[in-house]
Amino acid sequence: MSPSQPLRGVVPPVCTPLDASGEVDTVSLTRHVEHLVNGGVHGLFALGSSSEVAFLTDRQREVTLRTVVEAAAGRVPVIAGVIDMTTPRVLVHAEAAREAGADGLVATAPFYTRTHPVEIARHFRTLRSRVDLPLYAYDIPVCVHSKLSVALVRELAEDGTLAGLKDSSGDEGGLRRLIVGLGGRLGRADGPAPGFSILTGSELTVDAALLAGADGVVPGLGNVDPAGYVRLYDAVRGGDLAGAVAEQERLVELFGLVDAGPESEMGRNSSAIGAFKHALRLLGVFAEGTTAAPQIQLDEVSIALVGERLRGAGLLPVR
Repeated sequence: MSPSQPLRGVVPPVCTPLDASGEVDTVSLTRHVEHLVNGGVHGLFALGSSSEVAFLTDRQREVTLRTVVEAAAGRVPVIAGVIDMTTPRVLVHAEAAREAGADGLVATAPFYTRTHPVEIARHFRTLRSRVDLPLYAYDIPVCVHSKLSVALVRELAEDGTLAGLKDSSGDEGGLRRLIVGLGGRLGRADGPAPGFSILTGSELTVDAALLAGADGVVPGLGNVDPAGYVRLYDAVRGGDLAGAVAEQERLVELFGLVDAGPESEMGRNSSAIGAFKHALRLLGVFAEGTTAAPQIQLDEVSIALVGERLRGAGLLPVR
């Protein structure tokens, strides 16, 4: 993969299976990569938010990435999250990702400290100059507390720093402005600009994003139903808008599993990641549904709700 070959299609942020003690379950992870590749995905995003990257030690990150790269075996590109607070820390992760065989890198803006857009630009340029792999920006202001502007992204795209962007800002209007700002036209489904990829991180509005000109989707729910998102992507690309809308609505219903956990006892992130993991366990992909500490584990009532959503989506036999 190179900047001249833009990343397109369905690129799930690969969930990281953990055993009961909290260590990476490489057997389940290898099985999961097969689940995703067999579902028709176009790439894999290891060490993203749905991978619980913020909870993993450096050793666990390395084990996870090497396992995904080995299991993928070149069938699809693997991009690696190198997410951390500052440029020096991100560079360490980037070098490790290069050595592990990643095809590209994904980084957020620096966080914890307050960072100026000029410093954010320097962060991305330093990373790209030091590690010669395609670099994708991850726009997730809810976590890093800064929004990547259209002007900044355009600047970094034009000078070759960025190969693309994953938009998890929740700002659908901003996503459209970004697509238009990088040369795309609303209603065109062949991508916004040659050599630059715009991927939406929203599972619920993929049809609209693709029609606006986005190149693809990075869906956490794609861990559970990769084939569903591939069908949705193919329907939009093939001009089957009715089929795309129907598939999107089915996935919206399935997405309800992220609210399985009791709101009074756990955060939305804990509930969502726990739901994805237990869904994969119920599907026979993961051995355990363990989430990383300090997240609270789903209880049996919540797990039963996840099972109901899976059956409603046609992913489990109706009992």
